[in-house]
Formats: sequence, structure tokens, C-alpha cells
Amino acid sequence: MTRRLAIGIDIGGTKVAGGVVDEAGVVIHRTRRDTPHRSTSPSVVEDTIVESVEKLLGLVDPADIVAVGIGAAGFVAEDRATVVFAPHLSWRNEPLREALSQRIDLPITVDNDANAAAWAEATFGAARGESHVVVITLGTGIGGALIIDGAVQRGRHGIAGEFGHMQMVPGGIRCECGNRGCWEQYASGNALVREARALIEAGSPVVADLLTRLGGDPNALTGPIITEAARDGDAMARELLADIGTWLGVGMANLAAAFDPGLFVVGGGVSAADEMLIGPAREAFKRQLAGRGYRPEAAIVRAVLGADAGLIGAAELARTGR
Repeated sequence: MTRRLAIGIDIGGTKVAGGVVDEAGVVIHRTRRDTPHRSTSPSVVEDTIVESVEKLLGLVDPADIVAVGIGAAGFVAEDRATVVFAPHLSWRNEPLREALSQRIDLPITVDNDANAAAWAEATFGAARGESHVVVITLGTGIGGALIIDGAVQRGRHGIAGEFGHMQMVPGGIRCECGNRGCWEQYASGNALVREARALIEAGSPVVADLLTRLGGDPNALTGPIITEAARDGDAMARELLADIGTWLGVGMANLAAAFDPGLFVVGGGVSAADEMLIGPAREAFKRQLAGRGYRPEAAIVRAVLGADAGLIGAAELARTGR
């Protein structure tokens, strides 16, 4: 009996992860390659995608593969074929589906990576059974996706869900997008590292433990190191995560005012801090929610599919044509 498998490819700033995914959302085979440097031409990234697909096709009966889904970290146009802009790659109005279709003889779907991750969580993960969901992905920046009535909402131009660039602080910290005060400048992995590094460079004794972990090199600081220190009981690391969580909760309260979801799902690398981050986010959400005390409150939970969410969702979107 022929299986209806799909290949999902998740393209980020540092890696191209791929997998063969079955109809239950289980990743049967995997591949992972480094993302070519941002200065390279689009064709080099496309070569990496094609190589990943070809490797995965060699691990199964190709007749079982019905589609290929691509989740790209960038703005994907409403045609779900063109990457309008990808900040970590050299794609600018890149006709990605057309380019790949010339080399891969399978139906291909292109979508934003956060949309793909959200669909995976809605279909197989933490948001299963909930019709109105906002998914927040916390990594270097903030990505997001919106599901209403069980369907991904991509917006008129395909670029909905860029929640990280909502302005939170007028005239605030400069963002890579060109504006100031964007949410991701206060509630992301970059924000976490920036605040810790500022304390180190100021010579503050409250980050002595972090500096010891770094061997005295502030440039070696990463979000996972801060999370590890917090788990080990470092008070300053916990405070830094709580600050990020507070800003996270404020932003989610704004999104609740706009979309009234039943559930927020928080994923991405920073979510590994779990309740040290999500606990303060829930508290801030409750304080900032419009009409608090007189309206139902959305639940806030951590995503469950981890790093696989993007490729699982890309595969499922491609298989189902959603």
C-alpha cells in the first residue's frame, strides 16, 4: 500500500533541516545542512534545498512522497511561491517555487517558517483542537502566526504574523527592520543576550557567575548559557529571563485585544527556559489584558514539537494543500 508521505524543509539563518513526515506528523528520516552564508547567491541556497530533498528521496520509496513543503524564514508572498524578503539570506523577490520546480519533480509549497511551525502545533501539538490560536516563536527575534477557525491567516500580501515588529516603545531601541522600539528588541533571544552583556561590560558583580561560565569572554555569551545559569539558580539570569517574559506578556495582551485567541503557544529556542519565562509572561498578560476580570482569558502554553515543528508543518501544509 502506498503511503502519503511528504518532505518538509525548514530554512533558517543557520541551518536547513529536512525530514520525511508521515500523516501522523512523525519524522521518519532527517537531514540537516548548514545554511549557506547570507552573502551567497540565491542559487546556492536552492542547491542546498535540492540536495536535502534528493537525500531524503533516497531513503524511501519515491512513489510514497506526494509533496514537498518549504518553510522559509522571511516574507512569503500571497502566491506562496515567492520569497519577498529573507533577512538572513540573499532572497529578494525570489521565485523560489519556480526555481525548485525545475529541479524537483513533485508539487512544492512555500510558506513562512512560523506559519509552518504553527500549523504543526495546531495539527499535532500543543494547539490541537483549538480553533483560534496565536503562535509566538522566540529565537534571535520574534516570529509569529495566526490561526483562525482552523486556518492559517496569511494576510492580503502573505506577510501576516510579523508580530516581532509591532512597536512597543516609541523611540526605543533601534531594530534591524529600521524602526525603533519593536517588540523583539525587548522579548527575544537577542534582547536577553544584549541585557546580560551590558551588565558584564559595566562590570556589575551580579553577573559574576555568568562571566565565570564564559571564561571571562563576554562575546561567548548566548541565550542557552543564560538559561542554563538560571536553571542552576543564578539569581541575575532568572531576573533577566523574567524581564523578557514580562515584555512577552505585554505583547501577548496586545495581540489578545486584536485577535481574541483561545490559546497562545510559545515556541522557539528561548522557550526552553519554560516557566522561568512563561510564568512571568502569564503574570504580565493578566495585568495588561484589556477588560481583565470581565472576559475569558487565553491560555498560554509552551510548544511541544521543538525544533521539528517547522519541517513537520511545512510537510503537512504541502500534503494537505492548506
